[in-house]
Amino acid sequence: MTTSSVTRIDHDLQTAVEEELDWAPEVDAASIGVAVNSGAVILTGEVRDHSECVAAQQAALRVRGVSAVVDDLKVHPHVSWPASEIEIATAVANALRWASNVPETVQAEIKDHKVTLVGTVHWDFERLAARDAVHYLRGVYAVDNQITLSARPSAIDTGARIKDAIRRNAQLDANHISVDVDGNTVTLSGQVRSWSEKEQAAAASWASPHVTDVKNDLEVRAL
Repeated sequence: MTTSSVTRIDHDLQTAVEEELDWAPEVDAASIGVAVNSGAVILTGEVRDHSECVAAQQAALRVRGVSAVVDDLKVHPHVSWPASEIEIATAVANALRWASNVPETVQAEIKDHKVTLVGTVHWDFERLAARDAVHYLRGVYAVDNQITLSARPSAIDTGARIKDAIRRNAQLDANHISVDVDGNTVTLSGQVRSWSEKEQAAAASWASPHVTDVKNDLEVRAL
């Protein structure tokens, strides 16, 4: 592919991402800048809270052809009653405690309006549930999810079972996805048509009871 072709594709992607941001009601598109470099989208500007930041990332990732999103957005709250860190800590603790899919082993540290999640859980969905529980709380500007999965035994059929799960998924073309297993670590390689498909392949891998780490090296491109 020539340089001019890549530039044209990036320009079309930039336009599509800008339109998708403008279409998303939870995002103030006028405050967000969009740049694209070889399929990777860079978002800049200011947002009102962390939930708008997440919404902007998700909107960009919905666009066909986007391979990654670099988040350079800054949270600049437009409220007259900013939450104190004590209030944030209380809200975070309550959110984690009341979430039925978050184990008691998860803890949170709060500094400068950034929530760092730590602890050990059995499944990746529990780690994601903890993140989602605090993503949208007032006063939270960023979430750093450092929760790890507990140790588990490896199995010789892990790769085959993950491949079967990928084949069962209606969104995925298993012929373009390779699964390599080293102990409890899975590496995904190959090509998918969208970021959503990339996440679906990772979710299929995380569902294995013998996996503690997934390296998702899938490339997003039109097949």
